[in-house]
Amino acid sequence: MSRILYSNLIGTGKPLCILHGFLGMSDNWKTLGSRYAENGFEVHLIDQRNHGRSFWSEDFNYDLLAQDLLNYLNDKNIEKTALIGHSMGGKTVMQFACTYPQRVEKLLVADIAPRFYPPHHQDIINALNQLNFELINTRSDADNQLKKHLKNFGVRQFLLKNLYRTKDNTFGLRMNLAILSEKMEEIGENISSSESFSGSTLFLKGSRSEYVSDSDTPQIKRHFPKAQIEVIDNAGHWLHAENPDQFFEKSFRFLK
Repeated sequence: MSRILYSNLIGTGKPLCILHGFLGMSDNWKTLGSRYAENGFEVHLIDQRNHGRSFWSEDFNYDLLAQDLLNYLNDKNIEKTALIGHSMGGKTVMQFACTYPQRVEKLLVADIAPRFYPPHHQDIINALNQLNFELINTRSDADNQLKKHLKNFGVRQFLLKNLYRTKDNTFGLRMNLAILSEKMEEIGENISSSESFSGSTLFLKGSRSEYVSDSDTPQIKRHFPKAQIEVIDNAGHWLHAENPDQFFEKSFRFLK
């Protein structure tokens, strides 16, 4: 029996699956997801393995994450879907589109290129690993602990979405921190496929982000010959949260 990813479904219409980034969860996309749903899409906000409410596993790489998505689509009887993936989720949807191109209607990749990124989230992982849950009774207790290591308020708020009350009324984290700490190399890996996806593809990058540069264009075009690359103004890596209106406008124009 294959384990099926957890998802939050909004709206009716053409299927659109959205995959979050590293240490994120489907909730990060609720606001934008609702806007797509209001405009004729059946939106699937998906938690990837070891994240959110989905299953935990010691195995973690992009081939498996793409396989998880395939299992999900089969379970939901979705023959073909539009895909949006941010950061790590962008790597997953790129891998998926190259491996199972016949299942993809349109592909939108948010602020990531199909190349290797050296591990660079160590400060965040360290901060999360140092949380002392015995001393956490409220969300702000957790924030105060994180504040010692992470100055950026937005990053802390993003991470604290993972905080939840366990059955015995203490706090815990939704993501599988132990495995994700161990798999930092895999998170940065290039998509493994030498194949390409020849369907409609849009890359959106934040104007202040360094994740996608002009030097990435040849590699993007090699895997995705029809790729267009557009910029979201006044936004860094979390472009969908930093400039949601422009993100929606450009993505919706592409998806419809």
